[in-house]
Amino acid sequence: MAEPNYGKIAQQIVDIVGKDNIISATHCATRLRLIVKDKDVIDEKILEKVPLVKGTFFNAGQYQIILGTGIVNKVFGEMSAIGLSTLSKAEQDAAVKAQQKGIKRLMRTLGDIFVPIIPIIAATGLFLGLKGCLFNNNVLALFGVTTEIIPEYAATLVNVLTETAFAFLPAIICWSAYKVFGGMPVIGMVLGLMLVSPILPNAYSVADPNSGINAIMAFGMIPLVGCQGSVLTAILTVWIGATLEKKLRNVMPNALDLIMTPFVVMLVTFLAVILGIGPVMHMVELKLVAIVEFLVTIPFGIGGFLIGATYPLLVITGLHHTYTMIETSLLANTGFNPVITLCAMYGFANVGTCLAFFVKAKNESVRQTSIGAMLSQLFGISEPVLFGIQLRFNLRPLLIMLLTSGTGAALLSIMNIQSNSYGLAVLPSYLMYIYEWRQLLWYFVISVFAVVMCFGLTCLFGIPKEVMKGDADSSETESLTETVQLAPASFNCQSGTVYAPVSGKVIPSEEIPDETFARGVLGRGVGIEPIEGMVIAPFDGVISFTTDTKHAVGITSPDGMELLIHVGVDTVAMKGDGFQCFVKEGQKVCAGDKLISFDQAKIAAAGHPDVVAVLVSNSDNYKDLAIRVGFCKAMDSVITV
Repeated sequence: MAEPNYGKIAQQIVDIVGKDNIISATHCATRLRLIVKDKDVIDEKILEKVPLVKGTFFNAGQYQIILGTGIVNKVFGEMSAIGLSTLSKAEQDAAVKAQQKGIKRLMRTLGDIFVPIIPIIAATGLFLGLKGCLFNNNVLALFGVTTEIIPEYAATLVNVLTETAFAFLPAIICWSAYKVFGGMPVIGMVLGLMLVSPILPNAYSVADPNSGINAIMAFGMIPLVGCQGSVLTAILTVWIGATLEKKLRNVMPNALDLIMTPFVVMLVTFLAVILGIGPVMHMVELKLVAIVEFLVTIPFGIGGFLIGATYPLLVITGLHHTYTMIETSLLANTGFNPVITLCAMYGFANVGTCLAFFVKAKNESVRQTSIGAMLSQLFGISEPVLFGIQLRFNLRPLLIMLLTSGTGAALLSIMNIQSNSYGLAVLPSYLMYIYEWRQLLWYFVISVFAVVMCFGLTCLFGIPKEVMKGDADSSETESLTETVQLAPASFNCQSGTVYAPVSGKVIPSEEIPDETFARGVLGRGVGIEPIEGMVIAPFDGVISFTTDTKHAVGITSPDGMELLIHVGVDTVAMKGDGFQCFVKEGQKVCAGDKLISFDQAKIAAAGHPDVVAVLVSNSDNYKDLAIRVGFCKAMDSVITV
């Protein structure tokens, strides 16, 4: 299959959004992220017809265009070459964050803190899973041995791998949060290490009445303990430290700034946290964990259903980062994470949605979107499914997915299934349950059930009628005299005007990449670089000729204008493959009637430009042709004689 023309796709996106409307552009793993002046001027229906565009949405102050992993990098590179103002993701995120307020800004901040540390926690979860297998007597019994054969040094090394991240979790969070709040991240790292210093009594040991370890009392009334596992304390510590550091940098003499600013920041922040804020925040955090644990354990899986059914909505709105903080606290305080188990079911439900659309849809672009979205979802990227399918088609697929996600989560809750990590979704998520065979078995069974349930319900109730039709109604038995009018019924043609027969970028005919067209041998006019594969009648008239290869037609208007519409350059060599003509010579047509459908992918694979030439064959009969260039929608005026 031919490589897509990423430069052309980038130009089409810029033309539709409006180059002057784009303030800045960046990208993430799957999406172009644009800061625009006015999102309401963007025609989303036209934009979603651009090849490789799987959906669009506006969130977090950015107009986001879903393209998919790998594709987005190439399209963004071409957009940079066009001359747009491009920023790094960090720079654009900072610009967006400055515009956000309230809960959205809080959620974004939490996301910025926890996203960088998720890989570390996920890797630790894998270590724990492997430890659960290798140090399990039931597993070792298959080989006729027990855990007694494991050398002490091996157990020590494994314990270092599995316990370090959680033992120093506040330090890791402080490092990440300090980068978000501003300041020197190394100060955050040291403050975090102070919170879990082995010199302080360990918080878990103090909480265990059998440990024999008590808190050290300061001033006879304030208990001094470490802040092991306290996520809120770590975040608040950094907020205080970073705020104080920025203020001191503004007033501290340059000669003293290098040493005295870190000295004052660490001294004041540590004492404020360890003597007052830390113990209070740890109690608050334990209460939040207890609330979540209570919700998870509500009888009959009710709590699980509520979490599973609502989590996808949090993803859509960007509020799901709140759960990351809760999950981190659960892992640090209990060693397990039932929340991600319940939330994970929506990923499997999304796979069912994609399979249903791929199997049932006849619209080729929808099928391509669904298979691409499924491949992304299998590795945890859900936006192409959410925005490219479920929110795009009458919300039924979304409601079915929410029901399925909630049902799967309820079953997991009843079976008391919980992971030992977070950060892994769909296919990789099975690794979070290998620590115990029962957990892995039931998670696998229920996840497959979620895929099947969502697939079946979507096939029955979630596929809209419009995607059940082919791109160009390919039935060979369809009468050529039967036409479908795509222009509004009230559309009035103006004499001497040619309306665009296809949406796309309009260029002068002199720029068409074919010498015959460019020199005006067949008449003057325009070329249109199309974003869709359907040509419609540009005015009322009579078909003067068609070609056996179905790639060109002639049409004559009532006032005698003769127009040639030719799809592609040198496409006659394709001998009709990828083309369908809906009209015949002598047939009367109205503006908007279907004339030709064409497969852009096949034209590209054959190595031909797909520009549509729209030429006034008898242009010598007219004094002048006024043309419009730039992006146009079908039935916009492009030529006036």
